Amino acid sequence: MWRTTSSFSFVQPLCHGNERSYLLQFKDSFVINKSASSEPWAYPKVASWTLEGNNNDCCSWDGVECDEFTGHVIGLDLNSSCLYGSIDSTSSLFHLDRLQRLNLADNHFKYSQIPSTFSNLSELTHLDLSSSVFASQIPLEVSQLSQLSFLNLSGNTHLELKKPSFRSLVENLTCLEKLDLSCVEIISIVPNILANLSSLTFLRLRDCRLYGEFPVGIFKLPNLQVLNVGYNEGLTGYLPDFQWSSTLERIGLAKTNFSGKLPASIGNLGSLTTISIWGCNFSGFIPSSLGNLTSLNSLDLSFNTFEGHIPSSFGNLVQLSFLFLTSNKFTGPIPFELANLTKLTALNLGRNEFVGQIPSSIFNLTNLEYLELSINYFSGTVEFDKFVKLKKLTHLLLSDIQVSLLESETSANRTIQNKFPNFLAKQDELELLDLQGNNIHGQLPEWVWNMRSLPIPSSSTLQYRASHNSFVGKISELICNLSSLQVLQLSENNLSGPLPQCLHNFGDSLVVLDIRRNKFEGSIPQTWANGSKLMIINFSQNKFQGWLPRSLAKCITLKALDLSNNQFNDTFPSWLGNLPNLKILILRSNKFYGPIKVHSVNYEFPNLQIVDLSYNSFTGMLPVELFQNLNSSRSDCAYHLSYIQVNSYFVLEYGYQDVVSSFKYSFSMMMTNKGVHTIYEKVQEIFTAFDFSSNRFAGDIPESIGNIKVLRLLNLSNNILTGHIPPTLRNLAELESLDLSQNKLVGEIPQQLTQLTFLESFNVSHNDLVGLIPQGKQFNTFQNSSFEGNSKLCGNPLSKKCKYYKALPPLSSTSKKSQDSGSPLQFGWRIVMIGYGCGLLVGVTIGHIVIERKHDWLMKTFGVRQPVPGRKV
Repeated sequence: MWRTTSSFSFVQPLCHGNERSYLLQFKDSFVINKSASSEPWAYPKVASWTLEGNNNDCCSWDGVECDEFTGHVIGLDLNSSCLYGSIDSTSSLFHLDRLQRLNLADNHFKYSQIPSTFSNLSELTHLDLSSSVFASQIPLEVSQLSQLSFLNLSGNTHLELKKPSFRSLVENLTCLEKLDLSCVEIISIVPNILANLSSLTFLRLRDCRLYGEFPVGIFKLPNLQVLNVGYNEGLTGYLPDFQWSSTLERIGLAKTNFSGKLPASIGNLGSLTTISIWGCNFSGFIPSSLGNLTSLNSLDLSFNTFEGHIPSSFGNLVQLSFLFLTSNKFTGPIPFELANLTKLTALNLGRNEFVGQIPSSIFNLTNLEYLELSINYFSGTVEFDKFVKLKKLTHLLLSDIQVSLLESETSANRTIQNKFPNFLAKQDELELLDLQGNNIHGQLPEWVWNMRSLPIPSSSTLQYRASHNSFVGKISELICNLSSLQVLQLSENNLSGPLPQCLHNFGDSLVVLDIRRNKFEGSIPQTWANGSKLMIINFSQNKFQGWLPRSLAKCITLKALDLSNNQFNDTFPSWLGNLPNLKILILRSNKFYGPIKVHSVNYEFPNLQIVDLSYNSFTGMLPVELFQNLNSSRSDCAYHLSYIQVNSYFVLEYGYQDVVSSFKYSFSMMMTNKGVHTIYEKVQEIFTAFDFSSNRFAGDIPESIGNIKVLRLLNLSNNILTGHIPPTLRNLAELESLDLSQNKLVGEIPQQLTQLTFLESFNVSHNDLVGLIPQGKQFNTFQNSSFEGNSKLCGNPLSKKCKYYKALPPLSSTSKKSQDSGSPLQFGWRIVMIGYGCGLLVGVTIGHIVIERKHDWLMKTFGVRQPVPGRKV
């Protein structure tokens, strides 16, 4: 049978019956599931594959392409067709041996392996299996498809290329024009053989865990237009001297270890539209020849160590819509020539060393959607009313810009006032506003909460950060319209009044809620949503009252809760005990009362490491269960030099360019350490501290405290504790501060406490202790005040001598070496060797501290006074 087409003067044969059957079998092997494809325009193309009516010509089916002369199926385009199911080597697909083009991208093939029978499709020139949930090893048979000019296996994060190797895959594919293996786990060097693929126009190897030096010859490929090897942090290389004719249009090296300078010859690459080299190790000055690239649409040089001025030749880049220079060492004023870049939609000059005034010409860039000038050394004034011209702004970041804010340029009597800029009232497209650290004061205007909060891409969030200013007034209920917030940070202002009861609306998105150091009052809203994502809550230093909301127990991701310095009146929140991630609980200086009841059989508070209950009215015995449940067996190395923090980020899409905006929030707190109120701007993951002071705890000190071998700070002072000091405290090898003062403890101070070689602060004053104060090591550094108020204590440093005590003879050199593990240098080096498990730098640092301490102990023993060095947390 033949049919005549309306658009051609010749007849075209119907599809072959056996191929029609193969297609129908292929269709029947899948389930149609809309969630199997991610594109919003996805639809089930195979729904048209049916024999009903006059639809038996498979060449007319959606996504099927036939040869116009032979009728054989030569192309299948099932991209985003909602296919869900596995493909194996017996699939009828592999009987379509005339296929030349196959696109199965954006479907869900259930982590099945790419079948080796793809080699049956020997005429394939185009193969696209991207983002289709394939897994396991790429079969060697793919390399037998020697006619391939297009191969895209990207976006399959469970796909591997190890055996065969990267080289084995591509060495037979000599016709390749486009190769995309992004997100495939390759873990390999980049083979030099790629530099021989003279037809290659597109090479994308993003996030493949590549390492080693990138072959410079690839830059010299005569037809290469797109090169992207970003997000391979082990990959090194440099930009060559471009002294040849090049077709390069896009260069992507972001998040690699490429280094060196930008060669002046980069200005010869006249076809370049995109340069993305952020997060590398590039340095030096920007060559003015970069201004020759008049076709540039996107330029991202962020997170390198470029220095010097921005060349005035940047004003020639009139096609530029995306310019990111953040986090470098650029200096000088912002060149006024940037005013020529009227197509800019994203401009980030933050985190540099720019000086001078912010040029008013920036306000003429009326297409700006994203503007960041934060953390520079600007001077002068900013006429904030000019921002009203930027009607498309969605992201405005002006933190720590060190300028004075001028409210109106038309006022006859203009005064410099750092008050909340009213121009923002008209910026109803704003999604992110950052004005931290600008000393803005005055009442927070009502219109702030009327700012429109538009939806943003699925992986992005909204943040409102306005801490370290002088805002006054209440928080309006309208804040609850910002239902996509991840970060609400209003700390260190003068805000007052109650919190809006609608705060529970944030339960599905909010990660950080920090409103410390304001004047808020009243009770905390009692309702928090199920599935809350909150990780940090800091309500400290306000005037909150009443009970804690029991629904906080639903915040299963909560890491830190700081309620200190308020007027809460409640019992101990044992109902928080099932929160698996809670590490920090600070209730200091409130009106909490009653005994603490924790049921150890339920493994409550499994990860609690910092507890501050000081200055309350707790009674009863010390909560032994808290000590028993603490996970003290974790490896210090895993937490060394890391901090309790939240990393929040979102991705913005501006044309073809993704903008990753990140936010790192480090939890900070105040605790009493060594008798001093200490502010911890950051809290190490390894830091463990208990402060139960200034309550009415009674009874003995539980011996189980000695099991917490990572404890750094223990304060049980100003209670009514009785009994002896447990000798098990000698096991607290990391202890730096121990305060047992102002209690009713009896008996002797255990001699074993001299084993606490990191102990810098020790206080047992005002108890009923008796006998000889332990001598030697750290105890030789403590002052009289550590022991006063114990009338029956004697020995150094007190003036009272022990009447019936005979000093022990000094240790011989042999026994001293045995006891102290050698000389001070040897002792310190032993710690250095232990430190290797966590890194040489940490080990050497600890070793040095121990050496210094041992040295000071020796000097004091032999009569030389020298201060004991501190050990910072």
